Amino acid sequence: MKAKWANWLVFTILSFVWGSSFILMKEGLKAYTPYQVASLRMLSAGFVLLPFAFKTIVKIPAKKIGLVLFSGVLGNFIPAFLFCVAETQIDSSLAGILNSLTPMFTIVVGVLFFKVKTNYVKIFGLLIGFVGLIFLLAAGKDVSFHNLSFAALVLLATLLYGINVNIVGRYLQNLGALTIASTAFAFLMIPSGIVLYFTGFFLNNVTNALVTKSLLACCLLGIVGTSIATILFYYLVKKAGILFGSLVTYGIPVVAVAWGLLDGESLSLLQIAALLLILLGVYIVNKGNVNPIKFWKSKKIKPS
Repeated sequence: MKAKWANWLVFTILSFVWGSSFILMKEGLKAYTPYQVASLRMLSAGFVLLPFAFKTIVKIPAKKIGLVLFSGVLGNFIPAFLFCVAETQIDSSLAGILNSLTPMFTIVVGVLFFKVKTNYVKIFGLLIGFVGLIFLLAAGKDVSFHNLSFAALVLLATLLYGINVNIVGRYLQNLGALTIASTAFAFLMIPSGIVLYFTGFFLNNVTNALVTKSLLACCLLGIVGTSIATILFYYLVKKAGILFGSLVTYGIPVVAVAWGLLDGESLSLLQIAALLLILLGVYIVNKGNVNPIKFWKSKKIKPS
């Protein structure tokens, strides 16, 4: 029971942190290019984890070093750039909605290439969660599909997330979360620094208020939203499974609505219903062996 509560606590923290990342990326893009924002995110995360990397890298078998680095590139480095470039042309709300496809890609990739077993109950939960996201989008989100090519970048990022989740769950189970994250991000500091140098980042005037604010946003995104959140995510994958771990993406729109309320936006009944659907989908998937028909009867709720 304590383990389940711990999993839900980590789920909530990750939902808040990653749900806030879209705002931080937008803030960073006010003064920096998308390549600089992504690189700053990776670099700041690497600095935080670097001291741990010196101690943990010796725990990684030589034959798995390459896989750990590959996981960092696939599941963190490339998606960071894809999201930043995409958000120069599409709304952050649209990016959040498209990001919810990660569980779908996780299932498809797992079944097709990793021999992961699933059942109709988990799929049922995923569908409920995704329907909730659609309702959330229809309940007042101002989303533009004028540039599908940039939206496709987010889809590609979610596909990479799905692949990486399966890799971690299948091949890196015996390694600690801190070991994986610290080693990967320490390595990613090198390409990130190179990108910053060749894009003229060091020529920016850091005394400028806008530049300073964007810099702080990028560092917060890297330190909290990447390094700390990545450790928590790997922990969740190992303790609760790859499918439940990927469902963190369902909590992101909840946080987006909360930020909207703080900014003076209103919350409609349809938005509340959408949030409940999302949480219901997560509950059913986490339950795993619940029969959907018995579930509806036990809750005395009739499907519409």
